Amino acid sequence: MLLNNVKKAVDLYELKKVVIAGGVSRNTYIRENFDKLGKELDIGIYYPEPDLCTDNAAMIAAAGYYNYKIGKIADLKLNAIPNKKIGEY
Repeated sequence: MLLNNVKKAVDLYELKKVVIAGGVSRNTYIRENFDKLGKELDIGIYYPEPDLCTDNAAMIAAAGYYNYKIGKIADLKLNAIPNKKIGEY
């Protein structure tokens, strides 16, 4: 799906370069397929070195740990709200 959506964006906006970042950019399968897409569409594909590709899961786990340590615990009614600030519930 990611490759298809990027391909559509490249076609729609006539892009010449694409940057893949974050945890997803660490994935070897994704890198290989984006390299193929770059050659197919004659565009530049860029991503950071694997050691610099981070995943938000580690950050969220650390925040959860420290909230737990001070007794800030949500009940089971908590829902995923992507723009909610950490510690706000």
